[in-house]
Amino acid sequence: MILVSACLAGEKCAYDGESRLNPRVKDLECIAMCPEVLGGRSIPRTKAEIKDGTGKDVLEGKAKAFDENGLDVTEQFIKGAFVALEIAKKYDVKEAILKSRSPSCGVGKIYDGSFDKKVVDGDGVTTALLKKAGIECRSI
Repeated sequence: MILVSACLAGEKCAYDGESRLNPRVKDLECIAMCPEVLGGRSIPRTKAEIKDGTGKDVLEGKAKAFDENGLDVTEQFIKGAFVALEIAKKYDVKEAILKSRSPSCGVGKIYDGSFDKKVVDGDGVTTALLKKAGIECRSI
Protein backbone atom coordinates (compact mmCIF):
# COMPACT_ATOMS: atom_id res chain seq x y z
CA MET A 1 0.00 0.00 0.00
CA ILE A 2 1.19 3.51 -0.80
CA LEU A 3 0.54 6.59 1.33
CA VAL A 4 -0.25 9.71 -0.76
CA SER A 5 -0.76 13.39 0.00
CA ALA A 6 -4.52 13.74 -0.28
CA CYS A 7 -4.28 16.88 -2.43
CA LEU A 8 -2.36 14.89 -5.07
CA ALA A 9 -5.14 12.29 -5.05
CA GLY A 10 -7.69 14.98 -5.89
CA GLU A 11 -9.05 15.88 -2.47
CA LYS A 12 -9.70 19.58 -2.01
CA CYS A 13 -7.53 19.94 1.06
CA ALA A 14 -4.62 22.19 0.03
CA TYR A 15 -4.22 25.43 2.00
CA ASP A 16 -6.42 27.26 -0.53
CA GLY A 17 -9.16 24.64 -0.41
CA GLU A 18 -8.24 23.21 -3.82
CA SER A 19 -6.69 19.94 -4.93
CA ARG A 20 -3.34 19.41 -6.59
CA LEU A 21 -4.55 16.38 -8.53
CA ASN A 22 -1.68 14.58 -10.19
CA PRO A 23 -2.65 12.23 -13.03
CA ARG A 24 0.11 9.78 -12.03
CA VAL A 25 -1.53 9.38 -8.61
CA LYS A 26 -5.17 9.45 -9.67
CA ASP A 27 -5.52 5.73 -10.42
CA LEU A 28 -3.16 4.31 -7.79
CA GLU A 29 -4.49 2.08 -5.05
CA CYS A 30 -3.42 4.21 -2.14
CA ILE A 31 -4.25 5.72 1.21
CA ALA A 32 -4.79 9.45 0.86
CA MET A 33 -4.05 11.67 3.87
CA CYS A 34 -3.40 15.34 4.57
CA PRO A 35 -1.18 15.70 7.64
CA GLU A 36 -2.07 19.36 8.14
CA VAL A 37 -5.77 18.50 8.33
CA LEU A 38 -4.99 15.46 10.50
CA GLY A 39 -3.15 17.84 12.82
CA GLY A 40 -6.17 20.12 13.19
CA ARG A 41 -5.64 22.80 10.54
CA SER A 42 -8.70 23.87 8.58
CA ILE A 43 -9.61 23.89 4.89
CA PRO A 44 -8.96 26.48 3.62
CA ARG A 45 -6.13 27.70 5.85
CA THR A 46 -3.33 30.22 5.89
CA LYS A 47 -0.07 29.27 4.18
CA ALA A 48 2.58 27.90 6.52
CA GLU A 49 6.32 27.38 6.24
CA ILE A 50 9.14 26.17 8.46
CA LYS A 51 11.37 28.97 9.68
CA ASP A 52 15.09 28.46 10.28
CA GLY A 53 15.18 24.75 9.60
CA THR A 54 13.58 21.64 8.18
CA GLY A 55 10.99 19.10 9.23
CA LYS A 56 13.68 17.11 11.01
CA ASP A 57 14.60 20.24 12.95
CA VAL A 58 10.94 20.75 13.89
CA LEU A 59 10.72 17.19 15.22
CA GLU A 60 13.91 17.79 17.24
CA GLY A 61 12.59 21.08 18.68
CA LYS A 62 15.18 23.17 16.79
CA ALA A 63 12.77 24.95 14.38
CA LYS A 64 9.12 25.90 14.21
CA ALA A 65 6.37 26.18 11.61
CA PHE A 66 4.56 29.49 11.28
CA ASP A 67 1.65 30.62 9.18
CA GLU A 68 1.82 33.70 6.99
CA ASN A 69 0.40 35.81 9.85
CA GLY A 70 3.15 34.75 12.25
CA LEU A 71 1.04 32.24 14.20
CA ASP A 72 3.04 29.26 15.49
CA VAL A 73 1.45 26.12 13.98
CA THR A 74 4.23 23.73 14.97
CA GLU A 75 1.99 21.66 17.25
CA GLN A 76 -0.48 20.95 14.44
CA PHE A 77 2.32 19.94 12.07
CA ILE A 78 3.82 17.52 14.59
CA LYS A 79 0.43 16.06 15.52
CA GLY A 80 -0.46 15.53 11.86
CA ALA A 81 2.87 13.85 11.17
CA PHE A 82 2.36 11.36 13.98
CA VAL A 83 -1.21 10.59 12.87
CA ALA A 84 0.11 10.02 9.32
CA LEU A 85 2.76 7.67 10.72
CA GLU A 86 0.12 5.72 12.65
CA ILE A 87 -1.90 5.32 9.44
CA ALA A 88 1.23 4.13 7.64
CA LYS A 89 1.96 1.59 10.36
CA LYS A 90 -1.65 0.35 10.42
CA TYR A 91 -1.55 -0.42 6.70
CA ASP A 92 2.09 -1.56 6.56
CA VAL A 93 3.00 1.24 4.18
CA LYS A 94 6.50 1.05 2.71
CA GLU A 95 6.27 3.99 0.27
CA ALA A 96 4.81 7.49 0.27
CA ILE A 97 4.21 9.92 -2.59
CA LEU A 98 4.06 13.41 -1.18
CA LYS A 99 3.45 17.01 -2.27
CA SER A 100 6.63 18.80 -3.26
CA ARG A 101 7.93 21.80 -1.28
CA SER A 102 5.23 21.45 1.40
CA PRO A 103 6.24 22.13 5.02
CA SER A 104 4.49 18.85 5.86
CA CYS A 105 5.05 16.68 2.82
CA GLY A 106 8.02 18.16 0.97
CA VAL A 107 10.70 15.66 -0.02
CA GLY A 108 14.21 17.04 -0.43
CA LYS A 109 13.13 20.66 -0.91
CA ILE A 110 10.81 22.87 1.15
CA TYR A 111 9.97 26.55 1.25
CA ASP A 112 12.43 28.52 3.41
CA GLY A 113 10.04 30.28 5.81
CA SER A 114 10.19 33.69 4.10
CA PHE A 115 6.93 33.24 2.13
CA ASP A 116 8.84 34.43 -0.94
CA LYS A 117 8.69 31.07 -2.78
CA LYS A 118 12.37 30.42 -2.03
CA VAL A 119 13.28 26.79 -1.41
CA VAL A 120 15.97 25.13 0.68
CA ASP A 121 17.22 21.57 0.98
CA GLY A 122 15.27 19.51 3.48
CA ASP A 123 12.10 17.56 4.14
CA GLY A 124 8.75 18.56 5.57
CA VAL A 125 7.72 17.44 9.05
CA THR A 126 5.68 14.41 7.99
CA THR A 127 8.27 13.32 5.46
CA ALA A 128 11.04 13.53 8.05
CA LEU A 129 9.03 11.35 10.45
CA LEU A 130 8.09 8.81 7.78
CA LYS A 131 11.71 8.54 6.62
CA LYS A 132 12.85 8.04 10.22
CA ALA A 133 10.41 5.12 10.38
CA GLY A 134 11.97 3.59 7.26
CA ILE A 135 9.29 4.56 4.76
CA GLU A 136 10.57 5.49 1.31
CA CYS A 137 9.33 8.97 0.40
CA ARG A 138 9.25 10.70 -2.97
CA SER A 139 7.52 13.70 -4.42
CA ILE A 140 5.87 14.37 -7.75
